[in-house]
Amino acid sequence: MMSLLSDVATGVGRLVQGELRLARTEATEGLKAAGSGLVKIGVAAIIGLVGLNLLAGAAVAALAATGLGPAWSALLVGAALCLLALGLALAGRAALRLRGIWPERALRGLRRDAEAVQQGLNGTEARHV
Repeated sequence: MMSLLSDVATGVGRLVQGELRLARTEATEGLKAAGSGLVKIGVAAIIGLVGLNLLAGAAVAALAATGLGPAWSALLVGAALCLLALGLALAGRAALRLRGIWPERALRGLRRDAEAVQQGLNGTEARHV
């Protein structure tokens, strides 16, 4: 009987170790993929900024070619881009305020569950007394 229990305990131990190794391997692969994705997003952001800079320069050159002075062209394009950035920043801030960062519904559900468990424990204790 003891030998059987020992074999079961050994088998369960090996099973748990194997599952932990598998979980570690999966987590490592997931982190590598996430890191690769973040690098690609970072490079895309840098290239995108360079592209926007070139487009702004082209817009300044196009305005200057119409007869508007280079300084006024740059001022006009710069002001338009700053207004666009301000609008996007305000819209983003409003979206964050509306949605919030905390998962309110999930937290309310957890509070309700904790209260129900607490009431259940209090009710159970009262019956046993």
